[in-house]
Amino acid sequence: MSAYKTAPVSSRTTPTGIPFIVANEAAERFSYYGMRAILVVFMTQYLLNSAGELDVMSAHEAQGYYHLFVSAVYFMPIFGALLADALLGKYRTILFLSVFYCFGHLALSIEDTRIGLLVGLGLISIGAGGIKPCVSAHLGDQFGQSNQHLLSKVFGWFYFSINLGAFAAMLIIPWLLAEYGAAVAFALPGILMMVATIAFWSGRFRFIHIPVTAKGLFQEALSSVSLKILLKLSTIYIFIAVFWALFEQTGSSWVLQAQKMDRVILSFEVLPSQIQAANPLLIMLLVPLFSTVFYPALNKVFALTALRKIAIGLFLTVIAFAVSAWIQMQIDQGMVPHISWQILAYVILTAAEVMVSITCLEFSYTQAPKRMKSLVMALFFMSVALGNLFTSAVNFFIVNEDGSSKLMGADYFWFFTALMLITAIMFIFVSRNYQETTFLQEEQVSAP
Repeated sequence: MSAYKTAPVSSRTTPTGIPFIVANEAAERFSYYGMRAILVVFMTQYLLNSAGELDVMSAHEAQGYYHLFVSAVYFMPIFGALLADALLGKYRTILFLSVFYCFGHLALSIEDTRIGLLVGLGLISIGAGGIKPCVSAHLGDQFGQSNQHLLSKVFGWFYFSINLGAFAAMLIIPWLLAEYGAAVAFALPGILMMVATIAFWSGRFRFIHIPVTAKGLFQEALSSVSLKILLKLSTIYIFIAVFWALFEQTGSSWVLQAQKMDRVILSFEVLPSQIQAANPLLIMLLVPLFSTVFYPALNKVFALTALRKIAIGLFLTVIAFAVSAWIQMQIDQGMVPHISWQILAYVILTAAEVMVSITCLEFSYTQAPKRMKSLVMALFFMSVALGNLFTSAVNFFIVNEDGSSKLMGADYFWFFTALMLITAIMFIFVSRNYQETTFLQEEQVSAP
């Protein structure tokens, strides 16, 4: 059995392990987003007690637990990063934690009570969250100085694969839930997670496996240069957390809003949770459009740095949530606006995601010191966790003792719109003082 390659080889072409990483990501994202797409509907309509009787949650309770789960998923990258960078390496960490992931889906598919929900989501949060910083950092590790010009393109493919898997899952899994019940709907994501694990294992001899040096990791992490970099990035991530507090509501408040809208499109009534598929579909359309048309056009007007892209994306998020607030105002007045208005909000929010999430993903990798790629990716994902934790806390806090809400109807959406506007304005002033430093892995002179 040949040894693993431990450093990128000087080459102008795409690394040979990339297709295996991209295939793994597509299947894993189908698994995660398919399960997540039906969570709020499952908790509010299908959840049972031990006697087999309905034991569903209220809307705000379901939203609170939904965002608490997503927050847990995005806190776990710290655990995965430490495993990867200090103990097991990225490749072995991904394989090890994928086992937890698969058993989490199994628990959801065989037990539809609150106990099954707790066990299943707990295992999935460990698996999905733990591998998250490792996969994106492992992707970046495949590149050296000679082919770094392909890094942005491949991160685009990587993000495309995420959304291809998510798009398929968000159409198929809600339909399976409605037609065949929770057991089947949660089982298919588990099967896809198994496929993802096999696809990743198949590429083991094509990957670059960066050696683990725990001593070097902690020395580098505690150096004055690294601490300064981590502090600078953390400042940026605080603002990104507010973006995620709004964006992640496409799986909660926007699904509940869609239930009250006219969802007939071309004589076909779309399920409320299927509307989420608009986001990954739009990502696949907008990523190449932004890369080939929008970004070059903006570059002719002013230098379009990563931080300027993020700033524009934050302001687009304000507009998207203002649209959702307007929709809720019409619903509160007894009107039924068509679901196309929410799709408009999805278009604007997805444009914001392209400019914030994809940009920040690549920015995080390039700004991270060489031995701390997974750790910095974990800090980036921590911003997602904090955003969801904030939204979860808001949903639990606004519920009065009598079950009513402190933020009724459209007020809920206007609250988040105002919060995002303040955040976007403050980000402009902070980002102006950020000094960028790029770190990429060293190359071997020739193949071993």
